[in-house]
Amino acid sequence: MSVLWDANPRTSLEIVEALKQHPKTVKTYITRLLKKGAIRAERAGRAYLYSPAFSQEECQKTECENFLQKVFSGSLPPMLAQLVDDKKLTDKEIDELRAILKKRGTK
Repeated sequence: MSVLWDANPRTSLEIVEALKQHPKTVKTYITRLLKKGAIRAERAGRAYLYSPAFSQEECQKTECENFLQKVFSGSLPPMLAQLVDDKKLTDKEIDELRAILKKRGTK
């Protein structure tokens, strides 16, 4: 998806070149993403042009919500604790998290 978010529309050949993967592997990715409705295909002569059906932000939001529901039963504090405990955070990252929580608390 990131290849298509970076630049779109793209042909399958352009996607293959960007991913540096075997064409059959990329075709499998494209087919799966089309079936899921994550990308769109538009015929352009003999080729197809592929583009994302959703913005990166929309996709990230949906996937985060799904993950939160499936793995943490919708409870955010245990998920955040798991992420923070497992990753060594820099002082800058801690400050960024504090700023996000402070801003969120003022709404």
